Amino acid sequence: MILFRKLLRFPPVPICLISGLCFLVVSELQRLGTLENIELTVYDWFTRSRPKLLDIKPRILIIKISEADIRTLGKWPLTDETLANALKEVLEHHPRVIGLDIFRDISIPPGTEELNAVFTRNPHIICVTKFGNGGVPPPPILDGTGQVGFVDMLVDPGGIIRRGLLFMDNGQKVFYAFNLLLALNYLHYEGVSAGADEKNPDYLKLGQATIKPLEQNDGGYINADVRGYQYFIDFKDATDFYTACSLTRLLSGAVDPDEIQDKIVLIGVVSNSVKDHFYTPFSRGFAAVQQLPGVVLHAHLTSQLIRFGMNEAQPIRTMADKSEFFLILFWSLLGSTAGFFVRSFWRFFLMVSGGFFLLFFSLYCAFISGWWIPLVPSGLIWVLSSGMATAYLSAREKKQRAVLMQLFSKHVSHEIADSIWKQRDDFLQKGRPKPRKMTVSILFSDIRGFTNISETLDPQMLIEWLNIYMEAMTDTVMAHGGVVDDYAGDGIKANFGVPFPRQSTKEIGEDAKNAVTCAIAMGKEVERLNALWQKKGLPLAGTRIGIFTGAVVAGALGSSQRMKYTTVGDIVNTAARLESYDKDLAKESPWRILIGDATHQHLNGQFYTEKIGEADLKGKNDKINVYRVFSKENETTKGP
Repeated sequence: MILFRKLLRFPPVPICLISGLCFLVVSELQRLGTLENIELTVYDWFTRSRPKLLDIKPRILIIKISEADIRTLGKWPLTDETLANALKEVLEHHPRVIGLDIFRDISIPPGTEELNAVFTRNPHIICVTKFGNGGVPPPPILDGTGQVGFVDMLVDPGGIIRRGLLFMDNGQKVFYAFNLLLALNYLHYEGVSAGADEKNPDYLKLGQATIKPLEQNDGGYINADVRGYQYFIDFKDATDFYTACSLTRLLSGAVDPDEIQDKIVLIGVVSNSVKDHFYTPFSRGFAAVQQLPGVVLHAHLTSQLIRFGMNEAQPIRTMADKSEFFLILFWSLLGSTAGFFVRSFWRFFLMVSGGFFLLFFSLYCAFISGWWIPLVPSGLIWVLSSGMATAYLSAREKKQRAVLMQLFSKHVSHEIADSIWKQRDDFLQKGRPKPRKMTVSILFSDIRGFTNISETLDPQMLIEWLNIYMEAMTDTVMAHGGVVDDYAGDGIKANFGVPFPRQSTKEIGEDAKNAVTCAIAMGKEVERLNALWQKKGLPLAGTRIGIFTGAVVAGALGSSQRMKYTTVGDIVNTAARLESYDKDLAKESPWRILIGDATHQHLNGQFYTEKIGEADLKGKNDKINVYRVFSKENETTKGP
């Protein structure tokens, strides 16, 4: 446990631990499919927002059978005669292929023989069948021929069409999709054919494009049903890309022959009364019409397959599982690393937002280039890992702050406390302040005659009287940049020049001046308190103060349960001896300040002082020069 705590102080260790934990959480969520719906929503947004193809010459004409057409014809379903006439009208203008997206498993006379004749004489007319939901057979005259393609669609949870089918089989025979037959017939005129991929014969190659069948976890899907030969629908064609005309207009002979010649002609229903509409990624936008007619959807699929064959587009690609693994792990490491070093809330917010935007924009650009790389796992782990790293760092800093505040909060000014916290990385070592050698000015103060005072007051009154005195002295020390080190009965020890080492003589001098200024202010505060106590009939106080400047070692002493920040060294003893030196000196004054020559030389004549002389201090081998400090007010009354 001790070794583990030590390892946690080394940043790469918590970064790796946080990254690993977040990776396990997100990977499990992804495996369970929890993120799939969100990922598919992002996919739909990418699809809607991607630039559409506008510069390719339209290859498809859609003959739309609308409510108006049905009212004009006065009958639904359309009779075989009406369909035969429509097909004849189209055939007159030499289309490459005709797709009839209307089920014709049952004859609707009159005109049945005429319609069957049109079917059999024109092998480039493709009709539809359906396998799912009980199935719908093809026209009986075309059953078993190459003029029938299935129109079964793959509907994701939520009713969205995102995938297309090329082949299906029943274990005995392979069936072609309606869209594939239309595309193959069109591409035949361009000299383009379908075949097996050279590297993997199980893959279909259309022209130069290899269409890899979807696997269970491709893109954002998790354990998807991938039976049949599936591919992603790219919906790159603009919604108004296909030319269209009504059935009524076709039958009236008003269609421009150029709209039909060498084109694919799709005939289908767009009327709302006939249920042949689908939800697509565009259904979640702001379009008024949320569903796409089946015939228009087939136009999208057919156009996409033709673009593959004409080398104008490539199928949407996905990352291998291993690559996706490393991408998520990368964002986990990046998030925990970034969160570990960003402490400000606003910086954290900007970092997380900026990182997520960068990821989003990068994957959107990849999508435009033909790659579907899941956004949600990487985005989630980026936010989660950076948030957890920040939370961990915040908890660790809270613990560090508690240690620092335990040591300093009650004994230093807010400015010094803030400075300590801001520089904590340089200040702390193994959870406690680093021991340092530095030059400081030590101040000791003591109440003169405290023994007599304690004998005249009852215990409760004595503690109250003493606390008033101590609070006033402590506030004065803190106000002058000092750090209260210790209380010893009626005595106070304060340090000036801690906790950060002073680097220049000027800074050391400033600390000495602050200590002397503080001592004078403490004397003035004693005078104020005496005036207050005199009115209340309480004992009056007098204070002795000793100050000395020199080198000490500053650090934290004690256990983790009880610790204090203090200074140790010979000059500490010297300052204490100055405070107690010649107790009878200046008994007429309520306060007396003595300093040593080491402090005196830093004052540069800015204070009124009087040399007492050389003194032998208890416990000191060498004599030192002792000076008494006066305020401006008593400068004229000081001795010679």
